[in-house]
Amino acid sequence: RAPPCHGGGRGFKSHRSRICYNNIGRCPIKREKRKQMEETAVYSMPRIGDKAPEFKAVTTQGEINFPADYSGNWVILFSHPADFTPVCTTEFMTFASMMDEFKELNTELVGLSIDGLFSHIAWLRTIKEKIEFKGMKDVEVTFPLIEDITMEVATKYGMIMPGEDSTKAVRAVFIIDPNGIIRTILYYPLSIGRNFDEIKRAVIALQATDALSLAAPADWRPGDEMIIPTPGSCGVAKDRVEADEDGKTVYDWFFATKKVSEEEVFEAIKK
Repeated sequence: RAPPCHGGGRGFKSHRSRICYNNIGRCPIKREKRKQMEETAVYSMPRIGDKAPEFKAVTTQGEINFPADYSGNWVILFSHPADFTPVCTTEFMTFASMMDEFKELNTELVGLSIDGLFSHIAWLRTIKEKIEFKGMKDVEVTFPLIEDITMEVATKYGMIMPGEDSTKAVRAVFIIDPNGIIRTILYYPLSIGRNFDEIKRAVIALQATDALSLAAPADWRPGDEMIIPTPGSCGVAKDRVEADEDGKTVYDWFFATKKVSEEEVFEAIKK
């Protein structure tokens, strides 16, 4: 006898189940499998080191082709839960106020929420005309804000977290390098605003470690010592421990730092 859902014709009923049909919509086994596939699509997200997923979108600054339009630039792609919400308003005012600082780091900003274009425009106008917060006033948001009412982009980037909300993006941050590679991912829940000093610090640290072939220790800031890569052989490890070089501190064979001034850091990342 053919097993349930695999034979016996459209109306075939198993002796074990009287509700199992070949029709996908009526078969509980296939229906459950389809549900699992849909859940997988919602939870999927790119990882550090992956190519940034491509998309075309309408924004408050016109259409964009991402990440192709930003080739050669660093990009911060970030999502927010909804327009006309207080935490998001403080975040957009902060990002807009720091926009020139990010441009000095060859870094562009691109925002996203699951709202329509007209909602975006009305909200950004309200921010400029009515909101004053922590000394920020008359703030004009000129970076693109993506319309994503279909949730296509948010789904591609894993910005929807059903445990938080199934129809709103969480506060996701993707730092993407000039080659379109995702280098850092930060996630915040709906109730907590982002730390923008940390986002800027991460951009600088990524650029500095790339340019200098060094690593950044905990709480690193430009001007702090940086970590020299771990030796790849016993001979190099021995030489490191025994060497006495100016500007270097050797704690043990695997852990050594080098003095790099703030000026050297910014000279290196601007080359």
